[in-house]
Amino acid sequence: MKVVKSRPAAAAEPRRLGFVADIIRGAEPDKAERPDRQDAAAAAEVQEPVKAPAQQKSKRLVSLDAFRGLTVILMLIVNNIALDTFTPDAFTHAAWNQGLRLADFVFPWFLLCVGLSIPMSFASFKKKGLPSWRLDIKILGRAAGLVGLGCVVNAAISKQFVFTLGVLQLIGLAYFLAAYAYELPAVRRLVVATLMLGGYGMALRFLPVPGAPVGTFTESSNFIDHVNRTYLVMYNLDGIFSAIPTAALMIYAGLVGDALTNPKLDHLRRMVVMLVSGIVMLVAGLAANSMLPYNKPTWTPSYLLVTGGAGLLLLCGLYLFTDALKWNKWPFVLLVFGSNAILAYVLPVLAKVMVFSVWTMKSPKGNISIQEALLNSLVSHLGRVSGGWAYTWIYIACWWVILMVFYRKKVFLRV
Repeated sequence: MKVVKSRPAAAAEPRRLGFVADIIRGAEPDKAERPDRQDAAAAAEVQEPVKAPAQQKSKRLVSLDAFRGLTVILMLIVNNIALDTFTPDAFTHAAWNQGLRLADFVFPWFLLCVGLSIPMSFASFKKKGLPSWRLDIKILGRAAGLVGLGCVVNAAISKQFVFTLGVLQLIGLAYFLAAYAYELPAVRRLVVATLMLGGYGMALRFLPVPGAPVGTFTESSNFIDHVNRTYLVMYNLDGIFSAIPTAALMIYAGLVGDALTNPKLDHLRRMVVMLVSGIVMLVAGLAANSMLPYNKPTWTPSYLLVTGGAGLLLLCGLYLFTDALKWNKWPFVLLVFGSNAILAYVLPVLAKVMVFSVWTMKSPKGNISIQEALLNSLVSHLGRVSGGWAYTWIYIACWWVILMVFYRKKVFLRV
């Protein structure tokens, strides 16, 4: 893993460097619709009006970066909130069959960002005119890189090497499935995603669990949990079947991403696609909730459809104010996080588990960690709630400043 630095001659926004940036942030938003590897002549490239194609400059999709940045901020709040019993319900995950809370939207929105970026990444690759086998290697490399980076994070947390399927690992596996599905025509992708999500839901709802009636779906007795506990946990592969519904969400997002990269669609038509897609997913999720309630641990279809639909509606609003109306100054705070999302996830976790919670300093009560010393100091001066919030926002603000330096210098993570 290394960090690379780019100094584009006259770029108004940071350039993408490396496959992680391609996946999480999107690649070349102004390029063509989905290129077909079997028929290169059929791939239409999206280009802004320029005098010379060779001098064409990339134009970023600001709304997607802003949406990704907002998701990162929500993630940092949920991961670093320090209020104990005073924590608002919105920033904790809902209990089993207890609906949805704001914290439950974070992971699906990351998946949505990845899926939206796939058409942009493919278009960027196709423009280079490389052979199709290079694309296969690139997809495999991206997936493996995310899985490997996730293992590094998990090893740092557990203080030993362990292979588990955490956040980045699941994103990598879902991306692998969704990226290869992208080779199919749009209608077939829609059918494949629907079969994946619907089949997964039917398995949860109707496949029998030993010792329980058919159709049992409880926290301690459901088909996916049974498979995980019986066959997969011993190999640290419990949760691998979650790649099926999460990949389906990415495929749906890729279909919307096609519209965002289609040169024949103006801003209004692109917004209509996002709006209609978001509403359809919301309605489908609400309907599916009666059969399989929203549940993040098992990634029920209702959970993914509602959170994905809400994300598309939010993205549509951001698109209106940034890419359509060109009000691009106000989302700068979001863009700093959104342009380096993987780094914004990895660095705070590693810093906390390897430095702030390990390094100690003297106090009247003995040696305590830097993290505990800062929190205690803020709580003693501001009170339990205000001090806890101050700790969270100071931590987030410090990382924003660090990532802003990278943003200004156009330095991004490359795996």
